[in-house]
Amino acid sequence: MRQSYWLCLLAVLVVALFALPAVTAVQPVGATVTENGNQTAPLDAAGSQAAIAGNVSDINLYGYSSTQSWQGYYGNVSGTIQLADGSDHVLYNWSQTNPTGEVYSSTNSTISWLNVQCFNFTATGADNPSGETAGGTNQKGMNLTQLQNIFGINQTAIDSVNNTFDLIGGANDHLLFYTANLQFDPSECQTARLFTDSSGAQIQGHFEEVIQYEPTTNSVIWTSVINRNFVGFDDVQHDFEMLVPENGHGTDTATTTYYFYVEIE
Repeated sequence: MRQSYWLCLLAVLVVALFALPAVTAVQPVGATVTENGNQTAPLDAAGSQAAIAGNVSDINLYGYSSTQSWQGYYGNVSGTIQLADGSDHVLYNWSQTNPTGEVYSSTNSTISWLNVQCFNFTATGADNPSGETAGGTNQKGMNLTQLQNIFGINQTAIDSVNNTFDLIGGANDHLLFYTANLQFDPSECQTARLFTDSSGAQIQGHFEEVIQYEPTTNSVIWTSVINRNFVGFDDVQHDFEMLVPENGHGTDTATTTYYFYVEIE
């Protein structure tokens, strides 16, 4: 009788343990995007030089040309940290007008955030690789050559991905950040530092962007660490600045759709 009692109690405990909800990581969510303007650099006026019959002149020329490989985004982030159920019924929330966290952008609308890694320029290039380490560095998935081919970018171009996201390790560290409870240490990901004022200054810890990768959906993720109210490239305060690749080479006039996500902390 006593043995039966303890067996029943054990069975109840086992059932209760399995009935407990699993702990899930906080993950980035889709962001509502409001466009406040869209600009490109103005065309400079042509310089002139008088031509004199019989003369041969040594002249130097300098000009600007807009990139055909990148789109830029910048702006502010606001939102709410909430406690809600699976039907989005909110038990309580905390408004965040000046949040910290990350802004993410990808051409994929479905991303398995629990598998995110740092993008590796020298990965093997396999599709949907298995055995990868979440929160580590991509070893088997998409590599630099494949990424640049998607957007028609020449690896030797001055505005190539490798010449833009060319910082990693040591004095080139990015800020420590988290994606879906995965920790990304300062020396892990390829980094670009965007300009912090109109003089073109690049300051460590200010507008930093890294490249991430999610192997199960073959998603490249462009990740900007939120730094609220920093002075940006136009001498105005912003929360983030970001570059994303877009093919504008040759006769390509098609647009690229990007999906935005935000993780507020």
